[in-house]
Amino acid sequence: MSLLKIMQEHADGETAVKEPAGKIKDANHEGSGQANPPIQQPALYVSPTLKTWETDKPQLYARDVTYDDLCYRRLDPEYYAWLRSKIMLAKRACESGRLAKAAYDELRGKFMPIHEWAMKNFGDGQVQEAINQLDAQAYAPPIPWKAGDLDRHAATADKVVPKPEHLFPPNGEFRFVHPVSPESVAKVDAIKDQALSLDWTETSLYQNRGQFKFPCGEDYGLVCFLEGDRLIGEVTRQSIEIIHPGPRESRLRFYNSHVDQPWIKRSGKEAP
Repeated sequence: MSLLKIMQEHADGETAVKEPAGKIKDANHEGSGQANPPIQQPALYVSPTLKTWETDKPQLYARDVTYDDLCYRRLDPEYYAWLRSKIMLAKRACESGRLAKAAYDELRGKFMPIHEWAMKNFGDGQVQEAINQLDAQAYAPPIPWKAGDLDRHAATADKVVPKPEHLFPPNGEFRFVHPVSPESVAKVDAIKDQALSLDWTETSLYQNRGQFKFPCGEDYGLVCFLEGDRLIGEVTRQSIEIIHPGPRESRLRFYNSHVDQPWIKRSGKEAP
């Protein structure tokens, strides 16, 4: 899939997003051959889908950052020239009938504020020089936005991730965190004392960190399975009932792995 197609499909809705918080490690990939340009103040970050956010503290951010699953690059004259080259491709595709005029007009409308920002902050001379010198084929766009290789960001780009409200256990090395809502935590809080009296542990009730991505592995506690309108039903030593309300109500059980179950036979030497 071409990058132009990606721009067309993703450049919808609001183009300005809220500035992320925190200092972010540089996400430039090794061997790109591109040095980080001097930081402008303020700085505009732009994704290849033409979404933007602006900051007056560019020293806090790397050249490339990923936010809400989109990779952004700090706008400089060369990156502006590369984005402009994609808009020009869209224009030619529109003129030849390969791209609907409405789609081109939408892309152009999203690009114009970026163009105006670049002219204001870089000036016509610097921008025109970058356009004249651009080798669009050699330019390495922000990770992972390479045509035909759009999913590499999961392994190559740092993400701006807000700190979860619920983190259990609070310490220790875990590769993954499964976000849970305050409402899910409140549901577990309501039966916590009863469950602990029946040999459940806080870990089995509240853990939302694991070595494998949820729901794989056995690290995740009850709280991770109570999203939405799910409710807690019967609480026993062996299991806690999870109710899916609705016209076709269903009931599942979350089992206590720390106590005997019909399918678990513990030897006499094994600790209870």
